[in-house]
Amino acid sequence: MPTDVIMPQMGESIFEGTITKWLKKVGDTVQRDEPLFEISTDKVDAEIPSPAAGVLTEIKAAEGTTVQINTVVAVIGGAGEAVVKSAPAAAPAAPATPVAAKAASKPAPAATPAPAATASAPAATSGGTNVIMPQMGESIFEGTITKWLKKVGDTVQRDEPLFEISTDKVDAEIPSPAAGVLTEIKAAEGTTVQINTVVAVIGGAAGGSASAVAPAKPAAAKSAPATPASVATSASAPVSGTTERIRSSPLVRRIAKDNHLDLAKIPGTGAGGRITKEDALGYLGQHGGGQHGGGSAAPAAGGTSTAAAKVPAVSAPLPGGLVPMSKMRSIIAKRMVESKHTSAHVHSVFKVDMTRIARIREREKSKYEQRNGVKLTYMPFITRAAIHCLRKMPIVNASLEGDSIRYHPNINIGIAVALDWGLIVPVVKQAEERSFLGIARGIADVAERARSKKLKPDEASGGTFTITNPGIFGEQFGTPVINQPETAILGVGGLFKEPVVLTDAEGNDTIAIRHIIRLTLGFDHRIIDGAEAGKFMAELKKYLENWNEDIG
Repeated sequence: MPTDVIMPQMGESIFEGTITKWLKKVGDTVQRDEPLFEISTDKVDAEIPSPAAGVLTEIKAAEGTTVQINTVVAVIGGAGEAVVKSAPAAAPAAPATPVAAKAASKPAPAATPAPAATASAPAATSGGTNVIMPQMGESIFEGTITKWLKKVGDTVQRDEPLFEISTDKVDAEIPSPAAGVLTEIKAAEGTTVQINTVVAVIGGAAGGSASAVAPAKPAAAKSAPATPASVATSASAPVSGTTERIRSSPLVRRIAKDNHLDLAKIPGTGAGGRITKEDALGYLGQHGGGQHGGGSAAPAAGGTSTAAAKVPAVSAPLPGGLVPMSKMRSIIAKRMVESKHTSAHVHSVFKVDMTRIARIREREKSKYEQRNGVKLTYMPFITRAAIHCLRKMPIVNASLEGDSIRYHPNINIGIAVALDWGLIVPVVKQAEERSFLGIARGIADVAERARSKKLKPDEASGGTFTITNPGIFGEQFGTPVINQPETAILGVGGLFKEPVVLTDAEGNDTIAIRHIIRLTLGFDHRIIDGAEAGKFMAELKKYLENWNEDIG
């Protein structure tokens, strides 16, 4: 009986991988657990072992093809079974990934509901590429299609945003799995569908395999001058007239595409010369984007960004109209009420003199952005101070589980990001292990991707302490609601110049103009007493007012 070879999931936050090399060819005998092919993801390069012994009878995804997890990429049969000639793996035109992707997009039978499997059969036989509702996290099993960004008959490029979905954790843009023409939409806007369901088909104008990618060629040729990296859309694509393979992840190629970078000019520091995310961001910080690119990689929470500008503003409702809540808005409403009913909310407000930090920032911000490719905002200062205090007082980083207190081993900082259509809290994981620069880059990265709908669900969960910054809108301070199941949340008020009475060592008073900010700690009085909250805030104030940390 044939055995399907599946693209494995290499981590909770990894949903696709690029096949960089087949270690066997069609017709070869393979042993169970023998290395069969190599893949590259955003985080690792790895050899994938064969799931069974037998003969490699078919390769469904060519080298250089990026496919989603649980996709069938090959078939292993018995010694006497027929061998399927697999043109994508052996043909010289393997870099033309849209052709290979048509076969690669067929989901694993075990992971696909029966209706979806039935629907996908005609598309597979006619040469089309099925567009699948992806699983956006381990605990997410459905999504609501909120908007189609293309209509039937439109030409679409591989990795170009195709439709928007909303789940109970994130709103996200879903990219096209292949280049071609959108020939069919199977799920209308507003429809909630199960994961692994076929929601659309990409093929040729008539759905035939021969013309499936032909319509995409003029569009690709037209866009090439504006995107110097557009020729590097696969791991094996030749760049700058060479045949040298550029090893990079889908995320790196997305960064290159969005910022018009030539991957051939970026030195890779990963395994085998692979270009990592850090390589791409570092190059962007030093050299900036291409002819249409921007300067920094991403702004911090509360700033503006190129990606944010692409998201259309929500139109104002008409007076007297009745507008249904969006999926995200209704979930936010539910979570806020649940939190108020769950935690015994208490708030403590401290005034903090940020003059020392304000002077450091004013002196260093231009050089800092040029040097590191990220803007120097106040958020990394506040976040680093919070991490210091959370280390000293782990109860503020804990959570309540029944009648027990869970002390978390890591400090995962949630950063509240205001969107035109709601609020989301992406998380900078293991923040205690990051430098100041690492914190600044982490905040900028998740904030930008939150605004451009590029977050994965696990990047918006798992937080242990949240920081929200309503002060960007000018308010003095707020009393934020705790982000469950966390124990505390820090609200950052606006920064204002205020007259302050200063007392010197001899007890003499003077009045000076200082940069003042108000920080609010919202905490769960069930497990944090007022005295502990006061100590936490006093230590936070002391750390910020006497800042002496290297900012990188």
